[in-house]
Amino acid sequence: MTASPFRTFRFRLTFIICWWIWAQLHFHILTNFGFSWGLAFLDSLVSNGLLLGTTLLVTLMLRFYIPQRSKYAYILAVCAVLSVLWLFISRSLVMLLVPATADYTAFFSQSFAVRLAIGFLIIGCMALVSVLWYTVQEGQEVEKRKMEADKLSREAELFNLRQQLQPHFLFNSLNSINALIGTQPAQARTMIQQLSDFLRGTLRKEDSQWSSLQEELQHLELYLAIEKVRFGHRLTTSISNRTTGRLQLPSMVLQPVVENAIKFGLYDTIEAIEITIEARQQDGNLVLVVANPFDPQTSQPRTGTGFGLRSVQRRLYLLYSRSDLLRTAIDGTHFITTIVIPQHHDQNTHHR
Repeated sequence: MTASPFRTFRFRLTFIICWWIWAQLHFHILTNFGFSWGLAFLDSLVSNGLLLGTTLLVTLMLRFYIPQRSKYAYILAVCAVLSVLWLFISRSLVMLLVPATADYTAFFSQSFAVRLAIGFLIIGCMALVSVLWYTVQEGQEVEKRKMEADKLSREAELFNLRQQLQPHFLFNSLNSINALIGTQPAQARTMIQQLSDFLRGTLRKEDSQWSSLQEELQHLELYLAIEKVRFGHRLTTSISNRTTGRLQLPSMVLQPVVENAIKFGLYDTIEAIEITIEARQQDGNLVLVVANPFDPQTSQPRTGTGFGLRSVQRRLYLLYSRSDLLRTAIDGTHFITTIVIPQHHDQNTHHR
């Protein structure tokens, strides 16, 4: 259990000041009863020195063992025993160090109950403060460990989601290269080079959870170049970037959406199609819109049930704790996917 250095210093300083005030009060009470300064000083020094050691002992004990709430009576019992021991040891040391006088011995006997009550009160209060202090520290430590565990869990899930997308695209590309080797070897070589550049860029992106919009669009161009070799004249794309400034988004969050658009735009038709990708700023957010045409007579587009869109939605939820950042809609003969990426200062400066 750890606390901030400032809070620990403040706690110790407060404790020392309170102990010093009480020692001074103890000294002045004895002098007001007519005892000499030397005797009053010795009584105050011995009694409060031992009391300080006793409270520190209780604090040290509770640092390593805090009983359950149902066993708080155990703490009070320990405090009572320590109070009695403190009082008898204090009296013995004072009587040993100074010649005992009849007045002082009588005064000590008469004040025995008051001293015991004050000692028990101080030791008990210190015990309760220590329980509260260490309980709060333990709760903060548990919460910190829980947050770290949740963060590691989210990062592991995000990593798995990103990794699951790569084999799917890689297998499709390798199958296309295999089909082109015999009939169009030049295009096969071009596709191999493009695939190499794309995978190299993907590996670089693994080091960062976030990318700028410009970097993401450049990486997307490599992906689209590979897909255009696969599908030839049937696939055309249009990218419109209407944003200004350095906007951030999760790395490779756009590719699976575009891949979903190509899949459901091309697989159910033999006609040429155009995939449109638009980026704009709206209400302080980065908005990405991907649209693909479909034939209502031959195709029934699924509203966000594909693995690619599910993985993107899950990533966005893990990053932002919001489930409304990916939306799908049908507008006539177009299937539209909209992604909203909130922009935060800590995201832009520290890449979260």
